[in-house]
Amino acid sequence: MRPYLKFLSELANHNSKEWMDANKKWYLECRGEFLEDVQVILKGLSEWEPAFEVFQPKDCVFRQNRDIRFSANKAPYKVNFAAYFSPKGKKSEGPGYYLHIQPGESFIGGGIWNPMGETLKKIRKEIDYSGAEMEQILADPNFNKTFGEMRGDKLKTSPREYEADHPYIELLRMKSFTVMTSLMDSQIDNGQFIQLALEKFKIMLPFQEFLTKAVEEVEDGSGIL
Repeated sequence: MRPYLKFLSELANHNSKEWMDANKKWYLECRGEFLEDVQVILKGLSEWEPAFEVFQPKDCVFRQNRDIRFSANKAPYKVNFAAYFSPKGKKSEGPGYYLHIQPGESFIGGGIWNPMGETLKKIRKEIDYSGAEMEQILADPNFNKTFGEMRGDKLKTSPREYEADHPYIELLRMKSFTVMTSLMDSQIDNGQFIQLALEKFKIMLPFQEFLTKAVEEVEDGSGIL
């Protein structure tokens, strides 16, 4: 049985440095086990993406401390365990796979959330050229059953570079390009989430490949792989 949810529940109820200091051993045990689970996921991902072979779990797992400098919420710690798997690193602007563990709110996701201006332009350009491919990926029965619709904020109007009657205008209005599927607490407790994450990430692969094609530059400067 994984200890994550019990620890995170207690952390949510006692989110203070004093409580964390008193329970540091518990936290380190949980984090250590989470790093081991992330290592298993990395090994699975590397079977179809060799770039992950050089990653260590700590390269993918987020810090527990929150950045509270500009936040009204001054709670010092995140109440989830999370990891982000991107072939070019956790801080890359390219697409990646995401695992979020939190009591009652765990999920598997991926894509690109809230890309910066130039990256967003590249994605929209690829949709302009190849929107039918993206539509086909999203409409695939297995993909759609797993993730449903693409998630993220949308512009209320059309992007200035594209006409309102563009055939892929709904995709072009997106400001984030992410998909997700929920996990049950029982799947966290019994460790089933590890295999489920790998299965869902594999289903997500064509979506990730489309976004990678959009944001990566190639040697000839065309921007198209």
